[in-house]
Amino acid sequence: MYVHWRADPVIFRLGAFSLRYYSVLFAGGIVFSYLFLQKIFRQEGMDSRVFEKFAIYIVAGTVAGARLGHCLFYEPGYFLRHPLEIILPWQGMPWTADFRFTGYQGLASHGGALGIFLAVCLFSRKYPVRILWLLDRLSLVVPVAGAMIRLGNLMNSEIIGSPSELPWAFVFERVDNLPRHPSQLYEALLYLSLFCVLYRLYKKTKSRSVDGILFGWFLTGLFLIRFFVEFFKANQEAFENALPLDMGQLLSIPFIIAGVILLYKKLILKPRQHTENEPAAL
Repeated sequence: MYVHWRADPVIFRLGAFSLRYYSVLFAGGIVFSYLFLQKIFRQEGMDSRVFEKFAIYIVAGTVAGARLGHCLFYEPGYFLRHPLEIILPWQGMPWTADFRFTGYQGLASHGGALGIFLAVCLFSRKYPVRILWLLDRLSLVVPVAGAMIRLGNLMNSEIIGSPSELPWAFVFERVDNLPRHPSQLYEALLYLSLFCVLYRLYKKTKSRSVDGILFGWFLTGLFLIRFFVEFFKANQEAFENALPLDMGQLLSIPFIIAGVILLYKKLILKPRQHTENEPAAL
């Protein structure tokens, strides 16, 4: 009565190199985000050369932030002893017998969010584009990229759910024989639903939108999803067993608070609106 999940996370192997579904899905999320934002920015009159530079900042911020977030939030002890493994996508050295290409196994969404925010701030300092205007547009694509990453986690049989007897429970045979919540699917479907809601809101209000409202809804919605889905997940690290909430929930709370504060300032205090014809550049 359960789904027996035994997917091989590797698409193909070539010597020490292996191509994983996770890598393909992660890259697919970046490609989708690039193409979608390129269309949005073009429709709103953003210079294509500025957009190309912006894309480089965001990709770099996403990967660096997500990697550092995992290493520092979840396994600080190990990576402080093996700092090169933070930046090198392999184990061992190429001239040793134990050399193995691993890719970046370990990325944290909260670290990725902080990396993106820092990248936007750095970009806005160099190019005269409003920070919240940029964050509003990024809010449209991040849920889709997040959904694809969770599907990658499913293919890896990682970030598994807690035990369940529901008829749609998954037995992750690469892990154990317990039926569990397919928490990766829960999160992916909720992220895609959030994308639909945010995009509809953007289409209906972009001509009279106040900078930051879309970003406020994004922060509140995405991290509330993350907070509640964590109740259906098994703890990723042993130290989380002693915590009242797991690490994903504790890290989500500041983002939820920031989203609520931003919505309060933009919807209740009602700041000056930017009109459709007003450029994003300051």
